[in-house]
Amino acid sequence: MVAGLSIVSTVGVGGCGGESSAPDKAPMIVAHRGGTGDMPENTLAAIDSALRNHADAIWLSVQASADGEAVLYRPQDLSAQTDGNGPVAAKPAAELARLNAGYAFVDGNGNHPYRDRPTPIPTLREALAAIPAPVPIFLDLKQLPPDPVVSATARTLRETGNLDRATIYSTSGDVIAAAAAQGLHVAESRDKTRQRLLDVALRHACDRAAARPQTWIALELHLKVAVTEKVTLGSATTDTEAQLWDPESVRCLRSDGNAKLMAIGVATKADYDTARQLGIDAVLVDSPATAQTWR
Repeated sequence: MVAGLSIVSTVGVGGCGGESSAPDKAPMIVAHRGGTGDMPENTLAAIDSALRNHADAIWLSVQASADGEAVLYRPQDLSAQTDGNGPVAAKPAAELARLNAGYAFVDGNGNHPYRDRPTPIPTLREALAAIPAPVPIFLDLKQLPPDPVVSATARTLRETGNLDRATIYSTSGDVIAAAAAQGLHVAESRDKTRQRLLDVALRHACDRAAARPQTWIALELHLKVAVTEKVTLGSATTDTEAQLWDPESVRCLRSDGNAKLMAIGVATKADYDTARQLGIDAVLVDSPATAQTWR
């Protein structure tokens, strides 16, 4: 709360690699869910497309199957994107692999091209094998309670030798804490990042006692918020959009150990140019095919 105002974020989202960007250095292009705007998200087809479109890093959504395998899927229920139903955690990995992860995908012409050529839900192991070793990977863990998905992810990363190139992200602070406890590389928690950027924007106050050196910090470039003003006779709330990334916020976040900065939800060249001018290290995009034309 600042000067009678309380601000609450109204959106949620679902990182290692490279030197910190300076202004006018091109930010890394990170393919959101493998490139959800181009292909069925979190599939091997999406990963292949993103790499062919010169994405610099891959962001994937991870859940744990009933038999403890880390698999790529985002929504709570399988019916949202596949020809199956129920939660991922209720089915073994072999059963999940028989579902069509592209069933609900709609292309630019309004068609469902993958209903006739199914693309399965892959395991994290399969995805790691498909991504060349130098390419950084961001894993957005999507299940609660956190222990099953964190344990499955940690085991897969260790057994495949990918521990050092993967960074764990989550909208849940409990997931981040559990991942850190298992020795995984974690991004700063979303709640902490949001509060730090709000403090800079509203109070010009910088909390420097936060991220470890090289920690990724990620938040939307444009964040939808609800602004509530408390007055004598009650309160008034306004929904608005805030751009919390600016030169002051970047300086603040850089001051605590050379953090790595990522702007989420970058969809236009104008947004990309803004991130570039601010010296942000990476942008999370839905369409690597479109983003490759911005550089």
